[in-house]
Amino acid sequence: MTLWIASGSALGAMALGTSPVACVSWIGISGLASVLLSVGVGLCLGAATIAGSRVIVRRAQWARAICVALMPSLSGAAEAALVTAALGSAVAEELLFRGLLVPVLGIVGSSIVFGAVHQLRGEGRWMWMVWATVMGLLFGLVFAATGSLAGAIVAHATINLANSRFLRDLSLEAPVRPLGGLLRR
Repeated sequence: MTLWIASGSALGAMALGTSPVACVSWIGISGLASVLLSVGVGLCLGAATIAGSRVIVRRAQWARAICVALMPSLSGAAEAALVTAALGSAVAEELLFRGLLVPVLGIVGSSIVFGAVHQLRGEGRWMWMVWATVMGLLFGLVFAATGSLAGAIVAHATINLANSRFLRDLSLEAPVRPLGGLLRR
Protein backbone atom coordinates (compact mmCIF):
# COMPACT_ATOMS: atom_id res chain seq x y z
CA MET A 1 0.00 0.00 0.00
CA THR A 2 2.73 2.49 0.92
CA LEU A 3 4.52 1.76 -2.36
CA TRP A 4 1.34 2.64 -4.26
CA ILE A 5 0.90 5.86 -2.29
CA ALA A 6 4.53 6.86 -2.78
CA SER A 7 4.54 6.03 -6.50
CA GLY A 8 1.19 7.67 -7.14
CA SER A 9 2.17 10.79 -5.24
CA ALA A 10 5.47 11.12 -7.08
CA LEU A 11 3.79 10.60 -10.44
CA GLY A 12 1.01 13.04 -9.52
CA ALA A 13 3.50 15.75 -8.59
CA MET A 14 5.45 15.23 -11.80
CA ALA A 15 2.21 15.34 -13.83
CA LEU A 16 1.55 18.75 -12.24
CA GLY A 17 5.02 19.86 -13.28
CA THR A 18 6.50 19.92 -9.77
CA SER A 19 9.20 17.84 -8.15
CA PRO A 20 7.91 15.55 -5.40
CA VAL A 21 11.18 15.89 -3.45
CA ALA A 22 12.33 19.47 -4.00
CA CYS A 23 10.93 22.98 -4.21
CA VAL A 24 12.33 26.50 -4.34
CA SER A 25 13.59 27.06 -0.81
CA TRP A 26 12.45 30.08 1.15
CA ILE A 27 16.02 30.72 2.25
CA GLY A 28 17.53 30.52 -1.24
CA ILE A 29 19.63 27.37 -1.06
CA SER A 30 19.61 24.38 -3.38
CA GLY A 31 21.43 21.16 -4.19
CA LEU A 32 23.44 19.34 -1.57
CA ALA A 33 23.30 22.29 0.86
CA SER A 34 19.51 22.11 0.74
CA VAL A 35 19.47 18.37 1.46
CA LEU A 36 22.04 18.58 4.27
CA LEU A 37 20.31 21.48 5.99
CA SER A 38 16.95 19.76 5.61
CA VAL A 39 18.25 16.52 7.17
CA GLY A 40 19.82 18.46 10.05
CA VAL A 41 16.62 20.37 10.75
CA GLY A 42 14.64 17.13 10.39
CA LEU A 43 16.80 15.37 12.99
CA CYS A 44 16.34 18.28 15.41
CA LEU A 45 12.58 18.35 14.82
CA GLY A 46 12.38 14.59 15.29
CA ALA A 47 14.34 14.66 18.54
CA ALA A 48 12.32 17.56 19.95
CA THR A 49 9.03 15.89 19.02
CA ILE A 50 10.03 12.57 20.58
CA ALA A 51 11.07 14.30 23.81
CA GLY A 52 7.90 16.39 23.81
CA SER A 53 5.67 13.39 23.23
CA ARG A 54 7.14 11.63 26.28
CA VAL A 55 6.31 14.64 28.44
CA ILE A 56 2.78 14.87 27.03
CA VAL A 57 2.14 11.16 27.62
CA ARG A 58 3.08 11.60 31.29
CA ARG A 59 0.94 14.71 31.74
CA ALA A 60 -2.11 14.48 29.45
CA GLN A 61 -4.94 12.00 29.66
CA TRP A 62 -5.70 12.34 25.94
CA ALA A 63 -2.14 11.24 25.10
CA ARG A 64 -2.36 8.22 27.40
CA ALA A 65 -5.71 7.32 25.78
CA ILE A 66 -4.03 7.35 22.38
CA CYS A 67 -1.26 5.12 23.71
CA VAL A 68 -3.85 2.65 24.96
CA ALA A 69 -5.60 2.72 21.57
CA LEU A 70 -2.40 2.16 19.58
CA MET A 71 -0.57 -0.31 21.84
CA PRO A 72 -2.41 -3.48 20.71
CA SER A 73 -1.34 -2.96 17.10
CA LEU A 74 2.32 -2.81 18.15
CA SER A 75 2.40 -5.46 20.85
CA GLY A 76 5.13 -7.97 20.11
CA ALA A 77 6.16 -6.30 16.84
CA ALA A 78 9.62 -7.26 15.63
CA GLU A 79 12.23 -4.53 15.23
CA ALA A 80 12.43 -5.08 11.46
CA ALA A 81 8.67 -4.59 11.17
CA LEU A 82 8.85 -1.32 13.13
CA VAL A 83 11.72 0.01 11.00
CA THR A 84 9.98 -0.98 7.76
CA ALA A 85 6.65 0.55 8.81
CA ALA A 86 8.28 3.75 10.10
CA LEU A 87 10.32 4.31 6.97
CA GLY A 88 7.62 3.22 4.51
CA SER A 89 4.89 5.34 6.07
CA ALA A 90 7.18 8.38 6.37
CA VAL A 91 8.27 8.24 2.72
CA ALA A 92 4.75 7.61 1.41
CA GLU A 93 3.08 10.26 3.58
CA GLU A 94 5.72 12.89 2.91
CA LEU A 95 5.56 12.32 -0.84
CA LEU A 96 1.77 12.62 -0.68
CA PHE A 97 1.22 15.43 1.82
CA ARG A 98 4.30 17.57 1.19
CA GLY A 99 5.57 16.51 -2.25
CA LEU A 100 2.17 16.43 -3.97
CA LEU A 101 -0.27 18.43 -1.82
CA VAL A 102 1.87 21.37 -0.67
CA PRO A 103 2.15 22.74 -4.23
CA VAL A 104 -1.61 22.20 -4.72
CA LEU A 105 -3.14 23.12 -1.33
CA GLY A 106 -0.31 25.01 0.36
CA ILE A 107 1.31 24.13 3.68
CA VAL A 108 -1.78 24.89 5.76
CA GLY A 109 -4.21 23.02 3.51
CA SER A 110 -2.02 19.92 3.21
CA SER A 111 -1.48 19.95 6.98
CA ILE A 112 -5.21 20.04 7.67
CA VAL A 113 -5.71 17.05 5.37
CA PHE A 114 -2.75 15.30 7.08
CA GLY A 115 -4.34 15.88 10.49
CA ALA A 116 -7.75 14.68 9.33
CA VAL A 117 -6.27 11.47 7.93
CA HIS A 118 -4.67 10.77 11.32
CA GLN A 119 -8.05 10.74 13.07
CA LEU A 120 -8.50 7.90 15.59
CA ARG A 121 -11.48 6.64 17.49
CA GLY A 122 -11.68 7.27 21.18
CA GLU A 123 -11.05 9.82 23.86
CA GLY A 124 -8.00 11.56 22.44
CA ARG A 125 -9.14 11.70 18.83
CA TRP A 126 -9.48 15.48 18.46
CA MET A 127 -6.23 16.32 20.22
CA TRP A 128 -4.46 13.67 18.14
CA MET A 129 -5.84 15.32 15.00
CA VAL A 130 -4.62 18.73 16.20
CA TRP A 131 -1.21 17.22 17.05
CA ALA A 132 -0.94 15.63 13.58
CA THR A 133 -1.98 18.92 11.94
CA VAL A 134 0.73 20.81 13.83
CA MET A 135 3.29 18.16 12.88
CA GLY A 136 2.15 18.49 9.25
CA LEU A 137 2.74 22.24 9.47
CA LEU A 138 6.23 21.67 10.86
CA PHE A 139 7.09 19.07 8.19
CA GLY A 140 5.76 21.46 5.53
CA LEU A 141 7.83 24.33 6.91
CA VAL A 142 10.99 22.20 6.82
CA PHE A 143 10.25 21.33 3.18
CA ALA A 144 9.48 24.89 2.11
CA ALA A 145 12.31 26.54 4.04
CA THR A 146 15.05 24.16 2.94
CA GLY A 147 13.68 23.18 -0.47
CA SER A 148 14.24 19.49 0.24
CA LEU A 149 11.80 16.80 1.35
CA ALA A 150 14.65 14.85 2.98
CA GLY A 151 14.32 16.55 6.37
CA ALA A 152 10.58 15.99 6.61
CA ILE A 153 11.11 12.30 5.75
CA VAL A 154 13.91 11.96 8.32
CA ALA A 155 11.87 13.68 11.04
CA HIS A 156 8.73 11.68 10.25
CA ALA A 157 10.55 8.32 10.13
CA THR A 158 12.50 9.07 13.33
CA ILE A 159 9.33 10.04 15.19
CA ASN A 160 7.40 7.03 13.88
CA LEU A 161 10.15 4.58 14.81
CA ALA A 162 10.87 5.99 18.27
CA ASN A 163 7.20 6.27 19.18
CA SER A 164 6.41 2.80 17.81
CA ARG A 165 9.18 1.34 19.97
CA PHE A 166 7.91 3.36 22.93
CA LEU A 167 4.36 2.06 22.49
CA ARG A 168 5.49 -1.51 21.90
CA ASP A 169 7.52 -1.51 25.12
CA LEU A 170 5.22 0.67 27.24
CA SER A 171 3.54 -0.71 30.32
CA LEU A 172 0.75 1.47 31.65
CA GLU A 173 0.46 -0.56 34.83
CA ALA A 174 1.92 1.16 37.86
CA PRO A 175 4.83 -0.77 39.38
CA VAL A 176 4.16 -2.28 42.79
CA ARG A 177 6.35 -0.56 45.37
CA PRO A 178 5.98 -1.59 49.01
CA LEU A 179 5.20 1.37 51.26
CA GLY A 180 5.18 3.76 48.31
CA GLY A 181 8.70 2.84 47.27
CA LEU A 182 10.29 3.37 50.68
CA LEU A 183 11.35 -0.25 50.79
CA ARG A 184 13.32 -1.30 47.76
CA ARG A 185 13.78 -4.91 46.80
